Amino acid sequence: MIRVHSYESLGTYDGPGIRLVVFLQGCPFRCLYCANPDTIGFDGGHLTAPEEILRRAVNEQPFFGKKGGVTFSGGEPTAQAKELLPLFRMLKENGIHICIDTNGGIRNGYVEKLLSLADLVLLDIKEMDPQRHKKLTGQDNSRVLETAQWMEKTGKPFWLRYVLVPGLTDFTEDLHALGKHFKDFNMLQKVDILPYHTLGAHKYEALGKEYQLKGTPLNTSAQLEEAKSILEGYFNVVTVC
Repeated sequence: MIRVHSYESLGTYDGPGIRLVVFLQGCPFRCLYCANPDTIGFDGGHLTAPEEILRRAVNEQPFFGKKGGVTFSGGEPTAQAKELLPLFRMLKENGIHICIDTNGGIRNGYVEKLLSLADLVLLDIKEMDPQRHKKLTGQDNSRVLETAQWMEKTGKPFWLRYVLVPGLTDFTEDLHALGKHFKDFNMLQKVDILPYHTLGAHKYEALGKEYQLKGTPLNTSAQLEEAKSILEGYFNVVTVC
């Protein structure tokens, strides 16, 4: 059984084309800007049979077109890698494109098998500086970078996603560090800059928690353009989502 938090049909922001997005429950990171704090705990969500998720995917398959498919997000999908493996195999048997949105922080044999079955990985790079990454997420970024290296070595296509948070992740030196680290990765197809937003801030109040980034300003257009300009010095395809 798989712990599912929720679904989004006809999604257009979580991978190529039109997608069914399956938000899974449980995440080892504690990102200060997390927009889905209700997905962090490992004991929440709804226990769901793989066949039920497959049924949803097959029903929506006519809307996927040539590029779409199913994206597993969260929470952190790789936290349920063992449970997801049979579902991924069934999706592949039905010709459905699979995308995983992951923070890359979990490394084990089940995760490697799961990533191997995916058609595309969206790797969320939170920060390049290890100490800033730990302050932001509760963990350093060593395993994240190892996951990226593993995908490069095994030929797994992936996109990078980077949330630009004023005063936390928008340091010029860290953007250059991101570019220098990944510029020669052949399997990296695209870099997405995600503007910081507070759309999930109200969820903290509902959970009885304090939103740690209260008062953090949204990005200006100039900040986004500057970050895009820096990264375009290293990558061919950089978009602001």
